[in-house]
Amino acid sequence: MNQDTTTSLRRLAPFVSLLLILGPATNLVWRGGTGYAFFLLLALALWGLYAFRRTPGYFAPWREYGWYTAAMLVPIAVIVLQQALMRYWAPHQFDALSRFTLALPIFLLLSRVPSRYLTAIGWGCAFGALAASAWVIIDRPVGGWSETERLTNSYTNAIPFGDTALLLAFLAIFTFGWDRKARPLALAVKLVALVAGGFVSYLSGTRGGWIAIPVFMLLLGVQYGWFAHWKRVVVAVALLAAFIGALLSTDRIQHRIADADADVALMQRGDKNTSVGLRLQLWSASIHLFERHPVYGVGKGHLEAALGDLANRGEASHDIVNERAHSDFFSAIAEMGAMGALSLLTIYFGTSLHFWRARRDSDTVIRTAACSGLAVSFSTILFGLTIDVLVPIQVVVLVSLLTVTFLAIIVSRRREIATGI
Repeated sequence: MNQDTTTSLRRLAPFVSLLLILGPATNLVWRGGTGYAFFLLLALALWGLYAFRRTPGYFAPWREYGWYTAAMLVPIAVIVLQQALMRYWAPHQFDALSRFTLALPIFLLLSRVPSRYLTAIGWGCAFGALAASAWVIIDRPVGGWSETERLTNSYTNAIPFGDTALLLAFLAIFTFGWDRKARPLALAVKLVALVAGGFVSYLSGTRGGWIAIPVFMLLLGVQYGWFAHWKRVVVAVALLAAFIGALLSTDRIQHRIADADADVALMQRGDKNTSVGLRLQLWSASIHLFERHPVYGVGKGHLEAALGDLANRGEASHDIVNERAHSDFFSAIAEMGAMGALSLLTIYFGTSLHFWRARRDSDTVIRTAACSGLAVSFSTILFGLTIDVLVPIQVVVLVSLLTVTFLAIIVSRRREIATGI
């Protein structure tokens, strides 16, 4: 880079750090907060496209990390193609997934920012988990939080709220890997964030999201070398077993498990209108729609109408008529057919591959960014098994911001190592 480019980026870097802190920190307490941070970064990135367009190698990350680039572009391209082929126009269907495409210019800018400024996002995740716990007190209902009064915020429902809090909580611990200054203080704050975010998820009662916890623990083991010696493996397994045992001993967890068991028992006796039963019916109806529309689906945004048609013909229950299938996969195959399934797999693969390749890197910063990125991509997959993750804008913009930042850290840090910075 020439001297002018370096100077400009150094001036921008503190502001970029501030936005990377505010983005995750405000996700669960300020409606649109993450989006504002994201679009300010986009504005800087678009300026960067103009200012640095002649800088050698400025566009190289798009090519070098081609699967990530594809993951950001394919979803929007498939929706455009589907609407063109099916001859309808629903521009609001581009809204959430457009954040992926808009992340591409941000990727170029962040890849040029020194990695030490980008690591500020770890503090954003910690503050986000801590901030979410404020709802425990601020919005406390009469009688406290219970099965009927599940913890959430004022602009979303309990499931994405609890899932996001859990992800931010664990990312606080993942990103401790690159905290080089004031490590005891950083560890204390991030451990408190882990407890706070976990408690929020617990009070939200999001059963589906809890399946990500063992995956997070496994990734933490890879990052911090817990599996390098059999003694470390024993300690890690013992801690995990103690943690799971403590959770299973609580009344709320036992009650949620009992609810699921009761739903299954009622289904076996022929009562399908339980929480689990309705969801299974919805997934079955989605498969039915896919079988009838295997290539293009019924059209993104047309699922509720299609389910209504099935119900009117007696092929499905009116109780399952919904605009979403409560699963990213089943929504994709019903609304967009095979094209949707391939689009979803491209997102999953493209946001995981480059992190997977760097997960055992000898450099601490790169390894931390890689395992953090895998935590985001794997949780997106796991959360999406039982809820539509890629629909709420506040969730998609957070996933986009986290993914692009962690990958940019890898790019930036590799350049620093190569140039001896």
